[in-house]
Amino acid sequence: MLRSIASLLILLLTWGQSLTAQNLTVSTVTRPPFSLVENGRDTGFSIELLAEISDRLGWEYQIDRMDGFSDMLGQVRSGQADLAIANISITAAREIEMDFSQPIFESGLQMMVPVTDVQGPSLAKALLSWDLALAIGIAFVLLLGGGMAMWGLERRAQPYFDRPLKEAWFPSFWWALNLVVNGGFEERVPRTPIGRIFGVVLVVSSLFVVSVFVAKITAVMTVEAITGSVNSVNDLYGKRVGTIEGSTAAGFLDRREIDYRGYEGLSPLLEAFETGKIRVVVFDAPILSYYASHQGSGFGRTVGPIFLKENYGIIFPSGSARVEDVNRTLLALREDGTYDTIYRRWFGSRN
Repeated sequence: MLRSIASLLILLLTWGQSLTAQNLTVSTVTRPPFSLVENGRDTGFSIELLAEISDRLGWEYQIDRMDGFSDMLGQVRSGQADLAIANISITAAREIEMDFSQPIFESGLQMMVPVTDVQGPSLAKALLSWDLALAIGIAFVLLLGGGMAMWGLERRAQPYFDRPLKEAWFPSFWWALNLVVNGGFEERVPRTPIGRIFGVVLVVSSLFVVSVFVAKITAVMTVEAITGSVNSVNDLYGKRVGTIEGSTAAGFLDRREIDYRGYEGLSPLLEAFETGKIRVVVFDAPILSYYASHQGSGFGRTVGPIFLKENYGIIFPSGSARVEDVNRTLLALREDGTYDTIYRRWFGSRN
């Protein structure tokens, strides 16, 4: 009889623990490559890490995928979720209200700009600019006008210019162009005193024509390089910058007094970037790198070094008894190489 009662108690205890495990709620948010849905299945670096931790601890859980980062944290803060995992930065402000595990990923902030902004100034683009076209037009008018003026002065003294008006415009232009480029031809030197004086004026003015060409090309390429150059945080001032509201990136930009547009989530942020509403995205480096090499391939590119180094962790309601178990399991995963295996699957070999 006593054996039957004991067996029943063990069965009830095991059944109760099973129900508790099955009711474990994990809150997350879509942040490729840490947490995403692929072919209808929850996956990502953080999700795979969670699966390994749960397997070793004998947990069963259900994932509650939230639309916003603040909603995810709110679930943990209120106790509606037993834990949350994604790319959650460990900060002092969050630690006051909730508990973090040991770091699961070393990260930081980085900038992303359109690929066209990092290709450098284009010579072809400079040559096709309106400013250079205007300079070429002015130079053409000056050369044609100077050549025709010389025709008027020299047509009775210099055999080269002895031709009717309707035939004179191109030879006269060609003479002026050769004068500017090569210094003219000895056999076609002006013979009248006023023609020689005018020839000297054309030679001197040719220096101005050449300098206009050089200056215009240099100016166009310099302006293009300046307006498209973002290599450090100091280059963000005056640019159309965007990030996610309430993120560590937003806090960093606020402290640096850099104007930016805040978006509720990653999808609207990247949509604004793709449509040109913003030209620079400041956010978590691995997420921007993943976007630039996958769905944003050929459109966005990360630039500059990683700054404001930070760590990601798993977050729990304050006072959760699960933190210690997770920390011990994380140490075991690092020691036996399981963590590195999961890391390489999503990010390749670590430097």
